[in-house]
Amino acid sequence: MTISKNYSNLMIKWAKDLFPLCRSLTGNGTLSTLKYFKKIHKEIKIISFKSGTKVFDWEIPLQWEIKDSFFEHIKTKKRFAQFKKNNLHVVGYSYPVNKILSKEKLLKHIYTLKKQPNLIPYVTSYYKKSWGFCISENQKRKLPKGDYKAFINSKLFKGELNLGELIIKGKIKKEILISTYICHPSLANDELSGPVLSVALIDYIKKKFKNNKYTYRFLFVPETIGSIAYLSKKYKILKKNVIAGFVLSCVGDEKKFSLVESRLGDKISDIAIKSSIFKKKNFKKYSYLHRGSDERQYCFPGIDLPVSVFCKSKFGDFKEYHTSADSFKIVTKKGLEESFIVMSNIIKSFEKFLYPRTKYLTEPMLSKRSLYSTISKKDVKNEDYLNIIVYCDGEHSIFQIAIKLNKSLDYILEKINKLKIHKLIY
Repeated sequence: MTISKNYSNLMIKWAKDLFPLCRSLTGNGTLSTLKYFKKIHKEIKIISFKSGTKVFDWEIPLQWEIKDSFFEHIKTKKRFAQFKKNNLHVVGYSYPVNKILSKEKLLKHIYTLKKQPNLIPYVTSYYKKSWGFCISENQKRKLPKGDYKAFINSKLFKGELNLGELIIKGKIKKEILISTYICHPSLANDELSGPVLSVALIDYIKKKFKNNKYTYRFLFVPETIGSIAYLSKKYKILKKNVIAGFVLSCVGDEKKFSLVESRLGDKISDIAIKSSIFKKKNFKKYSYLHRGSDERQYCFPGIDLPVSVFCKSKFGDFKEYHTSADSFKIVTKKGLEESFIVMSNIIKSFEKFLYPRTKYLTEPMLSKRSLYSTISKKDVKNEDYLNIIVYCDGEHSIFQIAIKLNKSLDYILEKINKLKIHKLIY
C-alpha cells in the first residue's frame, strides 16, 4: 500500500469518527474535536480565549452548548427537525426556547432551500440573538395546520473559545503555516476534510523529515473569529517568520482542484499550489476577490501573510455546500488521497529542492549518465533534464520551474531528484 493510500484510510476514519459532533465557534463539540486530534498528536496545544475578550475589532462570543431541539405538532404529537437525528436541524447559536405558537409564527423561524427542496440547510446566527430550525422545503410544505411546541434546550454563557496549535520546529525559524477550521457541525467536505488532511500532514512531516529544515505551524481554528483571536496574540511572530501559508478547505471531493490566490496573487504559496495542480484537467484558479475562509484575516492589510487557499471544489461552488448533502457521498478516500499528494509534494519541495542550483558552469554531459539519448534525431524528445537544469540557478523555485516548463510539480520532483542523485544539482 502506498503512503498516500494509507493516509487516505486514516483520514476517512478520523472524519467519520468526528462527523456526528456538533461543532460551532465554541462549545464541547469543538473542544472534543481538538481533544480527538490531540490523542493522535499529543503536541497539539489547546489555546483558549475567554468570552468578552477584545481581539482587534471583534469580541469573543458567549459559549454555546446545546443538548436537544425539535418542534412538535400539538394535536398529533409528531416531532420535526430533531437535533438528535441531524444537528443541522437547529440554527447555530439559537438561544433556548420552550413555547407554544401557531404554525404561521413558527414558519418565521424555519429555514429551507427552495432550489434544493430535499435538503436541510446549514444556518447560523453567531452575532445576533435569534433561534430557529432548518428542514427541507418539501417537509415544510407538508407541515400540518395547527399549533406547535418549539423546544430548544441550549444555553449561552460566559465561557471560552478554543483553538489548536501544533509547531514542528525546524533547523531554521522560517515557517510554513498550514491552517484549517473546526467550527462546522456534520458537514464532511466543508469542515472535516481540512482538519484530517492537516493531521495526516503532521504525521507525514514527522516521519518523512527527521531533520526538517523549515518550521511548520499548524492551526485548527473556529473560522474567522478563531484566526482573528490567534493573530491578536501572534501576528508579529507570524509576520517575521512565515514564508508561505496554506488554508485547507473543502479538500475531500473528487470534482476539482482549486486555488484561491493570496491578496496580491504574487506569493510563493500561490505558485506552489498552482504548480501542483495546474496540469489537472479540472483545475480552477480564483482571485482573492473570491476569498471566503481564514485567508481573509491572514492576508488583510497590515497582516499581509503570504497565504493562499487549496480546495478541491471551492467553498460555495459545489451544490452540496452548506447542506445535508455535504456527506461521505462526496468526501471519499480518493478525494482525500489526491489532496494529500498535492500538499505532501509541496512540503517535499520546500524541504528538499526549493531553490535548486546547478553544480557546473556549462551544460553537464547527461548522456554518460543515461539521462540523454546518445542518438541525435529530430523526433527524440529528451530535453526535460536540460530544461530543468538551465533554471537551477538558485533563484528560480522548483514551483516556478514547473510552471515555466509546463510540467506538473510531481513530474519535476521526480526529475530533480534524479539530477540530485547524479550530483548535478544541489
